[in-house]
Amino acid sequence: MSAAPIRRIGFAGIGNMGWPMAANLLKAGFDVTVCDAAPGRAEAFAREAGGRAAASPAEAARGAECVVAILPTSAQVAEVAEAMAPALLPGALFIDMTSGQPGRTREIAARLAERGVAMVDCPVSGGVPRARTGELAIMAGGAEADLDRAAPVLGAMGTSIHRCGPIGAGQAMKALNNLMSAAGFLVGVEALLAGQRFGLDPAVMVDVLNASTGVNNSTQRKFKQYVLSRRFDSGFSLDLLVKDLSIALELARETNTPAPFSALCRELSAAAQALLGPGQDHTALAQLSERLAGETLGGNK
Repeated sequence: MSAAPIRRIGFAGIGNMGWPMAANLLKAGFDVTVCDAAPGRAEAFAREAGGRAAASPAEAARGAECVVAILPTSAQVAEVAEAMAPALLPGALFIDMTSGQPGRTREIAARLAERGVAMVDCPVSGGVPRARTGELAIMAGGAEADLDRAAPVLGAMGTSIHRCGPIGAGQAMKALNNLMSAAGFLVGVEALLAGQRFGLDPAVMVDVLNASTGVNNSTQRKFKQYVLSRRFDSGFSLDLLVKDLSIALELARETNTPAPFSALCRELSAAAQALLGPGQDHTALAQLSERLAGETLGGNK
């Protein structure tokens, strides 16, 4: 049975990232039905962005050639996949855009394959700003034919699509990417604190770093915008960062890769999570180093 071209999409997870991603699918001409665990969220999306609201994952999946899920954890993806599976026809495609656990994703893919449903994992990078503009970087894992079929859907949400390998490879890459991002953030905050104590203006330091070899994503997109401004509202949570760092460490253990600095990044992030409490933005991680130093960076500069 040949796979049907994708027009109708069921979309699960209308959160900070999922909302603009689903909206971009609508703008690209797809017929989108959304669902979300938060009461009223799907209905609000339909009113404000268009498409249709579904009362359940099964309803969102009914009649769809493709379903997209972007959820906090692989455990939630497994629940949604189980709920959607009876409503999906053979030949449907399940695109998991969650920053999930590669091993768990492979288990979900095997169960869906028994029903004739293919799965690819396509986590994203770029945060809420690039989700809104449709310029996400997408790390894709899965069979080549399935990724070919997913390409028009992914192209409506991202401009940089990287095929990383078989199912689970996209999520492995995403976890390792977030590990590197967290490492740059943590050491950058320490450098800014040391410089401020010396007498340097941290905002000027960021400008110098961005013109020098110390440049990274945090110097370009986080320190002035969310730390020195004291906004701490990038749209990506510290809770999810700790989850992603835990996945990266799990990969290191599974591959027998010594990763002491990676473990330190994860433990510092978890310490900040415990100190600050749930629901914090990941850029609030800077406050752990500030408290250790007894120094606050910037302040509305």
